Amino acid sequence: MPEFFSDQAIIKDCNFGEGVQVWHFCNLYGCSIDNFSKVGSYTEIQSNVSIGKNSNICSHSFICSNTTIGDDVFIGHGVMTINDLYPPSFKRTGSKDGWKSITIGDHVTVGTHATLFPVTIGDHAVIGAGAVVTKDVPPGAVVVGNPAKIIKYKDEINEYTTG
Repeated sequence: MPEFFSDQAIIKDCNFGEGVQVWHFCNLYGCSIDNFSKVGSYTEIQSNVSIGKNSNICSHSFICSNTTIGDDVFIGHGVMTINDLYPPSFKRTGSKDGWKSITIGDHVTVGTHATLFPVTIGDHAVIGAGAVVTKDVPPGAVVVGNPAKIIKYKDEINEYTTG
């Protein structure tokens, strides 16, 4: 059973693993959150989102539909995901066919206020604070800026190396 820290959260049709924690004033609907993951205050997680084990979604973040987040992922404060490149496509067309997906691998760190467009982020990647990610990020890459660019790669012992 998940642990809820407020009766102010709106949670509808979600699946939670063991030890999941959801903090104050969250909106979660139609999502799946695996064991021991945490969701910070003022976060919205939409339908068709899957979050792996031991992941942490910090406060004020927005995780849009069609997003998959792996295990042991850290999503910083105020991170925004975007699945609709030509908004508001659903209101205009009545269809979600134009919505794209976002995939975040295992052991990824996403810095505060990063914006993620429909991309795939490889395992062990690091997304710098404030980065705007418009292209896929390879495993182990460190990206920063707007638009985000690779500045380094991590090696096997989890240290940074210049790329």
